[in-house]
Amino acid sequence: MDLKRDNGMINTTLLLNDVKFAQAMLKKKSLSNTDIVFILRNLLRMKYYPVAVKYFFSYEELDNFRKVAHYRVPVKRYTFCHHVAFSRQKGDISLCTEDQLGCTNAEYVLSWKEFDGKEITSHLKYSKDQEQAEKFVKTKQRLPKGLRAFATGPLHKVPFKPDCIHGICDVLQAYHLATDWCAALDTHPFRMQMTINSSICHGCVEVYLMQKPNITPMCGGSYKSGKTEQGEINWIWPGTQLEPTVRWMLERTVRDGGISLPRTGETYPGFNMCKLCPSLVWMEPRR
Repeated sequence: MDLKRDNGMINTTLLLNDVKFAQAMLKKKSLSNTDIVFILRNLLRMKYYPVAVKYFFSYEELDNFRKVAHYRVPVKRYTFCHHVAFSRQKGDISLCTEDQLGCTNAEYVLSWKEFDGKEITSHLKYSKDQEQAEKFVKTKQRLPKGLRAFATGPLHKVPFKPDCIHGICDVLQAYHLATDWCAALDTHPFRMQMTINSSICHGCVEVYLMQKPNITPMCGGSYKSGKTEQGEINWIWPGTQLEPTVRWMLERTVRDGGISLPRTGETYPGFNMCKLCPSLVWMEPRR
């Protein structure tokens, strides 16, 4: 893959030519996590690190992680989505054990606590009555019991295979990811699931258990709690399904001449001028 010039300097001309960049990346038999992060930033213009999530169910696996990983632990009890935001924005790996988590909604879906009246109470504001709140809580997916800890980290830095990968982006970028997954995995329609009061913690659990990606809105109060920077939407992929999604993204870029779906072949995924007005057209000058 010729990403460097003969003098050893990075070939920025190639990196900024979407088709040639995609062709160079496709020469690799498989895409590394670092490749995937760079492709998402270079082609889809994603602003934040995708975050790899790992669930540790054995002490042996957890001990091995502690030996090889450079990670941080929370000073106080923080929410699951705070750990994800820390890795997304700070770019560091975080580890959290049961006694360090500060969110009952996350504790419930991670099976670190049993169903109780407090879970009903925390869902009452979303529900008609207590009976409906209880039903809503009990429809959430939960990890099997025995989780020892979870880790989050930027996808390109983690020393483990992700159980799932979480990111945030704008809605149009999410649309590109979803449609490319449909084509790459030959599966349609793309089904989006939303649960009340647990967008990220339950979203990651559900994707891990069901092995299907998801795109879902944030929980309420996401600005104040640091889950959202600019009103973005969550995308969550099974750990093994982002690479084929991104590989097809590269193939489509080569085939069509660009990444954009709204205007096929354009280089910018969000190119949208006056609702794609056909009256606004540029052409080669007549010679």
